[in-house]
Amino acid sequence: MVQLLIVDDEPLVQIGIRSMLNWESMGIEIAGTATNGRQAYDIILEKHPEIVITDIKMPIMDGMQLIEKCQSQEHPPLFILLTSYEEFALVKQAISYQVLDYLVKLELTEDVLNAAIQKALGILEKERKQAAIPETGSDLSLLQDNFYIRLLLNLFETEEQFATQCDLLSVRFTAAGYTVAYLEMQNTRQSASAVASSDITLYRSSYQMIRNLIVKYVPCRILFLDTTHLAIIFSLTKEQTGSYHQLLTDALTQTGDMLYNYYSIRILASVGSLVENPRDLSAAYSDARQIFPDVRQSDSAVIFADEDNPAREEHNVFNIAIFKDELQKAFNEYDPEALSAVFHDIIDLFSNDKRHYSQALSAASNVLHLTLSCLSNGEEQLNQIFSDSANGYNCLYEAETVPQVLSWMTVLCDGLCRLFSEHNKDYKNRTISAVKKYIIEHVDEKITLNQLSDVFNISPNYLSILFSKYNDMGFIDYVNHAKIECAKEMLDEGTLKIYEISDKLGYESAFYFSRVFKKVEGVSPRDYINRT
Repeated sequence: MVQLLIVDDEPLVQIGIRSMLNWESMGIEIAGTATNGRQAYDIILEKHPEIVITDIKMPIMDGMQLIEKCQSQEHPPLFILLTSYEEFALVKQAISYQVLDYLVKLELTEDVLNAAIQKALGILEKERKQAAIPETGSDLSLLQDNFYIRLLLNLFETEEQFATQCDLLSVRFTAAGYTVAYLEMQNTRQSASAVASSDITLYRSSYQMIRNLIVKYVPCRILFLDTTHLAIIFSLTKEQTGSYHQLLTDALTQTGDMLYNYYSIRILASVGSLVENPRDLSAAYSDARQIFPDVRQSDSAVIFADEDNPAREEHNVFNIAIFKDELQKAFNEYDPEALSAVFHDIIDLFSNDKRHYSQALSAASNVLHLTLSCLSNGEEQLNQIFSDSANGYNCLYEAETVPQVLSWMTVLCDGLCRLFSEHNKDYKNRTISAVKKYIIEHVDEKITLNQLSDVFNISPNYLSILFSKYNDMGFIDYVNHAKIECAKEMLDEGTLKIYEISDKLGYESAFYFSRVFKKVEGVSPRDYINRT
């Protein structure tokens, strides 16, 4: 049962929340109630509730102090904040603490509370599923963001690889239509090109507010591309596809108004074409990037790729997918040589024609977004690479010529090559450990090298070489040994026949299973059963 804590200094509010929903049917147990933050904190330390509903204003310790105090915990609970209209300004502070939701007391209904709780349960369910995902040094959220970035950049090699990753990461595409928006956040109190280090927290808080607000209008996945740029993948119902211009304009405009009122941050957005197949989102993303420069010249903060606009200019967006294979190898294998080769191919491409500034900037920003999504602590590592710049990796957006963009790419390439070289051996060991763990957990399935290569985004040939080099036996031998160890346990239990065990472990026939068993153990399954 999920544990829930209710914190409010008004007993009637506590009683109202307790009685508003059938908590037990939702798999939730009320762990307790508290009338102030200090009392609540003691209960959190003792019972570790996963969800906390808390008021803001309370004696001794208020709700904001409670949330702040819990941030130091390794696994803080999910907080849902209760507010009054006069306390709404405090939501700005709450957002910086990544509060899951905030509910106005006077508007609190069964449906509103249920929606917030379902959101919390969804997050908890995803966290539970994380244990089933190969441990390659990244958490579930980072792996999913990497998946969506690769989708937008058209980096999936096959439909099978795409489907495998969807299943592995619990990503579902069930909507009638999809589109993607490309957003830029602008601090109206400073120049658009500069990103002072003191403003990083401001942009982070702005990003969190966008996440909290825009999902209230339409289901979406928000991707943090870099400090000032976002991509939003919208999932639309059949009814919404007919009026998605107005729907997304309202959602983005109202979110932008709230953002400006709180942080003086302006958002500009371009929206790509509508697609039915999620694999076509890369085309929609390219559309959005293509028209984005026009939004800076437009009276509207939101423009659409399929709108008729005679004044629209032709812009060049670099298609990073033409370097798909090289990029996959470099990032998936932490290969500094492959990375250097693909970077120099891109740099040489633009060195021969310095007129295409917009394409060079597009190429560099695409590589930047891919790097940030692929690397654990990517933002921190990239800012270390660009530590000589006051704006860190965001100095890319200060580049005004092709040579300046290529100089930025050279610095990035050199820094990433050093990073890859330092982590290469550790990465390989962690990858093989994850592959072995996956084999053990799926020993009752038919496991092939091609299947695992799709799961781990590594070429079959390289995975085979890697497995042999960092393990005491090859891939096929390891799979066979794992299956036979499991078979021996079932034979010892004596509840299944040999052909049933063969079928249970995914072998094509009992005859083939017996051959593999004898090769590994030196005796047949029948002789193993009859051993003295």
